[in-house]
Amino acid sequence: MIKLFKVKEKQRELAENASNGVPTKKQSAGELRLHKDISELNLPKSCNITFPNGKDDLMNFEVSIRPDEGYYLGGTFYFSFTVSPIYPHEAPKVKCKTKVYHPNIDLEGNVCLNILREDWKPVLNINTVIYGLYHLFTEPNDEDPLNHEAAAVLRDNPKLFESNVRRAMAGGYVGQTFFARCM
Repeated sequence: MIKLFKVKEKQRELAENASNGVPTKKQSAGELRLHKDISELNLPKSCNITFPNGKDDLMNFEVSIRPDEGYYLGGTFYFSFTVSPIYPHEAPKVKCKTKVYHPNIDLEGNVCLNILREDWKPVLNINTVIYGLYHLFTEPNDEDPLNHEAAAVLRDNPKLFESNVRRAMAGGYVGQTFFARCM
């Protein structure tokens, strides 16, 4: 047993010498899995991922989605992702940074997507989440809303909903709420 500890200590010394005396930070299981997920991303052309804190901070990143069909065609929507060290056993935290008139995204940026809540499973990955977000823009869901007003308009008057989405994306008011331009 003692020999095993000496071998581990020797490996640590060699690693520190290889990195000029700077101790190497051990990656969490979540970081390792996230690195794998990111290296295997297969995003549609209308989605992009960026790392505002640099490639050393994989646990926090942004995704932009530019739908190429549906009500939100031509808009660009930004999401921040915060990934827990215990990922994939816990879903990433996702917030919409773009104020959007949408039945499944409230005005504070909270996102109603089942795979981010009760349907999350460790076999799911970042690619699945991004496709889920993309799907919210191509097929908004009025049956599980965060923005109840937008959901009611979508359900009861799709033409008015489309008009409200266009007005919001162009930069204007929908009711008492102002939306910045995102086209």
